[in-house]
Amino acid sequence: MANLRKRLSTNVDGNFFVDSTCINCDTCRQLAPASFQEKGDYSSVYRQPENAGEELEAYRALLACPVGSIGAVKKEKGHLTQATESFPHHLEGGVYYNGFNSEKSFGANSYFLHHPDGNWLIDSPRYSPHLVDAFAQMGGIRYIFLSHEDDVAEASRYAKRFNATRIIHQADSEAMPGAEWIVSGSDPVPVAPGFYLIPVPGHTPGSMALLYNNRYLFTGDHLWWDRESRTLQAPSVYVWSDGSLHQSTQGLLDLRFEWVLPGHGDRIRLPGPEMKAALHRLLKRWSDTADRRA
Repeated sequence: MANLRKRLSTNVDGNFFVDSTCINCDTCRQLAPASFQEKGDYSSVYRQPENAGEELEAYRALLACPVGSIGAVKKEKGHLTQATESFPHHLEGGVYYNGFNSEKSFGANSYFLHHPDGNWLIDSPRYSPHLVDAFAQMGGIRYIFLSHEDDVAEASRYAKRFNATRIIHQADSEAMPGAEWIVSGSDPVPVAPGFYLIPVPGHTPGSMALLYNNRYLFTGDHLWWDRESRTLQAPSVYVWSDGSLHQSTQGLLDLRFEWVLPGHGDRIRLPGPEMKAALHRLLKRWSDTADRRA
């Protein structure tokens, strides 16, 4: 719970604030960009909500913050309840953003996919009674897809609760002992109609993406959208292998998708040709950087 005595001086005056326990994970800036921004090594409130929509976004950020660094001087119970009930937050089709990000995954985003043949949890949020109830009401969880070793969080608890099958790549499997489905190799793996597991080594040796219906690409920490530069980005630090990262990113050009749904960084939806063009631009930036270093 945020502590008013630890309130950062970079916050503007008003109801919402960020305290010094912030880990600068970007969750609040994704959920409520009208109110939160990065300031130095932390997030802070640069503008207080000015309407009901912005206030709901700020309460969502408060709930999703993995370390409880966001506070409200006066919490409106009704607004807080509304924000809680908005999670999982519907994005499109059967895809939901879970909220309740976990400190164990440095605040990574996780997703829920509602599907008639069995629901999917993509990476793991905190183990939240509210989410447990919401998932149960939508039919439980059949599969838990773990994009890489960093974002497993509370996957074991959700697996136990729903008797779900955990999927992880062999190269990262030490992070999830007892996982029921271990993927090996570097080739795409069809797992169900419309679902493909795509190994994308680079950030970690066992990083994977999940492609659903040639539309949704859940990318873990392999690929994300940068809201400031309006470009696709991939890791430049904490990389296991630059060569593998570049090669596996190049391989994404063979896929068709319109959504990038990452663990860290912003999600984005672009028409297929625009998404492919954005991916080409990322690869060209890498090529140009390599040429300058040569």
